Amino acid sequence: MSTNTSLPVEVENMEALLREAEQVRAIRPGQLVQGVIMRVDAEGLLVSIGNKSEGIVSSREMRSLSEEELSSLKIGEEILTRVLEAEREDGSTILSVDRAKEELGWLDIEKQFRSEESVTVQGTITGFNRGGALVDVNGLKGFVPISHLAWAQRSSNGGEEDAMEHRVGESVHLKIIEVDRSKRRAIFSEKAALQEERESQKERILQELQEGEVIRGRVSGICDFGAFVDLGGADGLIHISELSWEPVASTEQVLNVADEIDVYVMKVDPDNKRIALSLRRTGPEPWDTVLDRYQIDQLISGTITKLTNFGAFARIEGSVEGLIHISELSYNMIAHPKEVVEEGDVLTLKILKIEPERKRLALSLKQAEEI
Repeated sequence: MSTNTSLPVEVENMEALLREAEQVRAIRPGQLVQGVIMRVDAEGLLVSIGNKSEGIVSSREMRSLSEEELSSLKIGEEILTRVLEAEREDGSTILSVDRAKEELGWLDIEKQFRSEESVTVQGTITGFNRGGALVDVNGLKGFVPISHLAWAQRSSNGGEEDAMEHRVGESVHLKIIEVDRSKRRAIFSEKAALQEERESQKERILQELQEGEVIRGRVSGICDFGAFVDLGGADGLIHISELSWEPVASTEQVLNVADEIDVYVMKVDPDNKRIALSLRRTGPEPWDTVLDRYQIDQLISGTITKLTNFGAFARIEGSVEGLIHISELSYNMIAHPKEVVEEGDVLTLKILKIEPERKRLALSLKQAEEI
C-alpha cells in the first residue's frame, strides 16, 4: 500500500503561511493602532486592538485630554493609541493616547512645514522658561523663543518668567519656523503669525474701504507729522493738517494713543497699501456754516496772523480768516500795515463783506473803532 506524503507538506506550508500572517499582523512598539474602548475607570482604559488582543492605557498616558474629552470617553467608542510595549508576558499591550496625539501632531506639522502655502496653527501655552514659552500644538510639544512672542514685557525685576506666568493656558496663533523631528525640535513664532493675520486683515480692509465714508478707529501711534489710526487690522494716517480746522502745533494737542475716534476716509491706495484719513472732515468746515454765525456790520474779535503790503489777515475762528485792507486799518495815510498792527494782536473788527463760496471775509479795523 502506498503512503500519501503530500498532506503533511501541505499542512506544514499552511502553518508557515499562518505564522507569516501573524507576524504581519503583530503589534509593534511605536505603531499607531485604532482600538475600541472596553472599560473606563480611574486607572485608565482597557482597549481592544484586534487579533483578540487587549491594550491598557494608564491615566498618566491620557494627560493631553481635556476634562471634556475625558468625560466623553464611552465603552464601544473607537480611540487612537500608540503602542509603548507590545504583548508583555501577561499578554497585554501598553498603549498611550498622548503619544498617539503627539505622533499625529508631528505628521501634521511636517506636512504643513513642507507645503508652499503659509499656514498658521493653533497652540496652547503650557509653561515657560527664561528662553521663551512651551506650547502644545495638537499634542506636539513645541517652543516659542522670547523674541517671537507677541507680548514679552519684562516684570519690574527684569524676569520674563514672572511676566509670562499669566499666559499659561492661553490659546495662541503660531507660525511654524523650524521642524526637526530627529531632534524632536519644533520652533514656532507668535509674532510672525500675528503679522500674517494682520496683513490678511489689511488686504481685506483696503478692498472694503470706500473714500468719503466715516468709520470708527483707535489711535495706535502719534508722531510729529500726525497720528496713526487702527481701523481693525490696517493703520491709516491722519496728517497733522487734517487733525482740526483750528491751527495745530502738535498732535498731542488733539489726540492720545488709545483714543477711540471717528475718521473720514480721504484716500485709499491699495497698491502702496496706504490709507489717508482726516479727523476734521468728520464735521462741517467752518466756512460752510459761516453765515449761521456772522453777518455784515457785526463786531467780532480777530487775531492778526499775517501782514502784507496790501493789508493784514485776521483769524476769526478755525480756518475762517478775513482780510483787513490797508485802507481799512486807519483813517490816516500809512505805507505798510506794520505801522498800525503786529502779528498776534487781538483786535475788535467789523465785518464788511462775507463770501462763503470764495472763502473770503472783508474786515475793517478803523470802522470798528468808530463804534
